[in-house]
Amino acid sequence: MADASYLVALALLERGGQRALPLSGQSQGAEAAASEEPGSLGHSLALGLLLRLWQQSAATPLRRIDSPASLLLVELPLEQMSERLPQLKADWLNSGDTAAFNRALAELALRGWTVEQEPRGPLRFQAWP
Repeated sequence: MADASYLVALALLERGGQRALPLSGQSQGAEAAASEEPGSLGHSLALGLLLRLWQQSAATPLRRIDSPASLLLVELPLEQMSERLPQLKADWLNSGDTAAFNRALAELALRGWTVEQEPRGPLRFQAWP
């Protein structure tokens, strides 16, 4: 299980004037972890998170944090997912220090991508950090 990794989509945003960091994740197999791009699991996680945010925007205004890395997909070792990610999330929610959050997340992540889309184009994953 030491080789297990978890793919996590996360968004840094403000919901009703309060910082929020919703996320969605799933463990991935060795074959998916070996590929260059996050593949269908990455697409599914990113789209699922975005749909959830869109649905929530009916009740509360949302504003993304002004950062190229406000929507991320990261691959984390499974043990880091449960041990360190909750503390990173709590630290960012309390401080709002996006640069510190990104540095700490980059130290934990095996690899990561920003999620982008050109008008009428497919989702694109750009290597991060």
